[in-house]
Amino acid sequence: MFLKVMTGVVLGLSLAVIPAERVEADAGDFIAGAIIGGIVGANAKKQRSSNQRTYRKKTYRSALPSTQEGKNIQASLNYFGFNAGAVDGQLGRKTRNAVSQYQAYLGYPVTGQLSAFEQNLLISSYNRAQAGGYAVQQQVASNPDGTRGLLKTYRAEMAGTTPAPQPPTTIVVAPQPQQTVTASTPLAGATGLASAVAPSDGALPNFLGGGSQASLASHCNTVSLITNTNGGFTTLTSMSDPNVALNEQFCLARTYAIANSEELVSQIQGFTPDQIAQQCAGFGPAMKDHVAALSLKSRDAVVADVSSFVLGSGMSPAQLAGTARICLGVGYRIDNMDVAVGSALLLYTLGEGVYGELMGHHLNAGFGTAKRPDMSKSWYEASLSAIDAGAPAVFAPGQPERTALIRAAATGTGVGMGSQPTIQPAAGTGLPTFSVSE
Repeated sequence: MFLKVMTGVVLGLSLAVIPAERVEADAGDFIAGAIIGGIVGANAKKQRSSNQRTYRKKTYRSALPSTQEGKNIQASLNYFGFNAGAVDGQLGRKTRNAVSQYQAYLGYPVTGQLSAFEQNLLISSYNRAQAGGYAVQQQVASNPDGTRGLLKTYRAEMAGTTPAPQPPTTIVVAPQPQQTVTASTPLAGATGLASAVAPSDGALPNFLGGGSQASLASHCNTVSLITNTNGGFTTLTSMSDPNVALNEQFCLARTYAIANSEELVSQIQGFTPDQIAQQCAGFGPAMKDHVAALSLKSRDAVVADVSSFVLGSGMSPAQLAGTARICLGVGYRIDNMDVAVGSALLLYTLGEGVYGELMGHHLNAGFGTAKRPDMSKSWYEASLSAIDAGAPAVFAPGQPERTALIRAAATGTGVGMGSQPTIQPAAGTGLPTFSVSE
């Protein structure tokens, strides 16, 4: 009996102990799990909080780069009533909103990003308005859109659809000689020969084959400022320096080429503008020797060489012409003169004689080629002859006086042509091709 009682007690104690140990173990696991979970949860919460603080910092305290170009854009937008905020050169959301308003006002696609043509119109209009003085104040007062109306007025004048405003008849101003503000020689890239005389890499000097490496975009910005300072584009009656007139028409043609290229690019499917620019870069190496030959060979000899190049390119004339129109504007936009001049040469060789004007401008000013005003004359004459024969004007078609102005200015700068040494051009390869739907 006693043995049964002791056995029962032992068994009861064992049952009491075992669950207690299990409960204690389970509780320990629960406590450990709670501690670990709390730590992980706290760390996760801390991490989320840290991420939120970092995100807020990036969103509200990020520093955009400040550029002089950005300041010019903001100052111009503010002047014409499109609020871009402080002129700090940082093109943030407020500036993009102002750009969108500017684009909407002029009827351009609202992207918040300025195209090269839109930026050139904006800044050149601002510079012109700043230099216009009292005459500009009168225009603003008489325009229902106020200061903004100047943008449409100046754009129409650039396109040749309206005559430039004349100064009030009650104000008599003595005419000033334009040569005091022309700066035509420095602007034309006078460093072309100087840089060729003393090459830094020890190579043989090249006195005629290479052109100025100065920026045509920078040159045209300066020309625009001078034009605005002089009160507008040079006309037949006001021309005193032919180079000033040719510089203005050169930069005007460049602007039209960029605008036409951007319109064609918008019709291309499957390519981004950057990809198209990369493809157009293929024109540079392919046309470099032909571009260099402009200052060494006669026009007929250059055209004969480019004709051989066209025949060996493997592209149809239509493909080549369409691609050249696109790459002409791309070359001017990215300041690559081999691409720009090479594209113009292809268009001229393919029968579009009006593009001869561009070769004349480059030879006269020395951008992309050596400066040869004597050899520019034949290219100008070929372009003018094409227009006289009925070819439609490509650049500023609404300006009826433009042809006569270029004819008079080019005749004044040309000094005749002589026999020139020749070079053997290299065959080009790897030209891009784009399909543009009309």
